[in-house]
Amino acid sequence: MAPPHVIRSCSLLLLGLLTSCATSAPIPGQVAMRSDGTPEPEACPEEALKAMRLLGLRVSDGATLELDVNQADTNPVYLREGPIESELNNSLGPLEPGTLMYGRIWTGGQQVVIRYYEAKPPDRERLPLCAVARTAKGQLRKMKGSKPGMATLEFSGSGVFIVDGFR
Repeated sequence: MAPPHVIRSCSLLLLGLLTSCATSAPIPGQVAMRSDGTPEPEACPEEALKAMRLLGLRVSDGATLELDVNQADTNPVYLREGPIESELNNSLGPLEPGTLMYGRIWTGGQQVVIRYYEAKPPDRERLPLCAVARTAKGQLRKMKGSKPGMATLEFSGSGVFIVDGFR
């Protein structure tokens, strides 16, 4: 049997290795983060790709939406990091106006990142999909004075576009 100090040293080394592995690998269902607080690339799940094919949604199909259904048509809009519920203003392929879009918002970088993973049309069940909020002219850029974990944006609306993976 090894001396107690060797067993203790090996145990601490093993614990350190396990801890570093646990903290460097993303938790299933969560996205790895870059050092600037923005999410790493993420694959679009196969079930979402299949659903989008069946719906006839193609990469770059787009529409407009209200970023936060609770702050529609308000300026500025205050968005917190975490889950987000948005609402389509016009049709996105077969998804009609009023369809709710469910996703996640990250506020760590200079502009917000919003990824949508599900859509809920008015008279149907939730559908998996992959889409992102995107606008021109820096309109998803956080306004000065935005607090950590939160973003203040000038406008409550955005474009939303179908993607086949998150970059």
